[in-house]
Amino acid sequence: MNAGATRVALVFMAQRINAYLRFGDPVHVRIIDERRRVAEFAPGAIFCRILWQANDFGTTRWELAVMQAMTRGEPMQHVTGVVPGARLLLQAEGGRNVQAVLRLIDAIEAQRIDPTNVAPRYWQAMNNRLWSNTEMAVYESDRHAAHVARSAME
Repeated sequence: MNAGATRVALVFMAQRINAYLRFGDPVHVRIIDERRRVAEFAPGAIFCRILWQANDFGTTRWELAVMQAMTRGEPMQHVTGVVPGARLLLQAEGGRNVQAVLRLIDAIEAQRIDPTNVAPRYWQAMNNRLWSNTEMAVYESDRHAAHVARSAME
């Protein structure tokens, strides 16, 4: 395991829990057993984890988080299953909100843009819109081109 990596716990137990990556490029994935894995991300990497839990009566928890792996010492939030933590760019809870963000991700991918390369500011703005219950804007190719150009200059 890389000491500077952000480690994300992933687990699958049929009909009970499913914590998985919607997008992200881990530098390493360690398989613990048939149900559990740990994905490691380099500092700066953006990834999305979805967590779904249920009991005998149905879904009890559904959340989606777009996060950015950080370097130790940088400010970050504590997120269960993410060690040492990450910068939380967007967090959606509940079926309606998770579905809304999944539609945004699908729209981004339909434009052939990798969600891992989307501007972190976009994810943060969509988080604010989600929590203020305002319309979320689709990430467009001209906005992405500006982000890529700005990143190249830094």
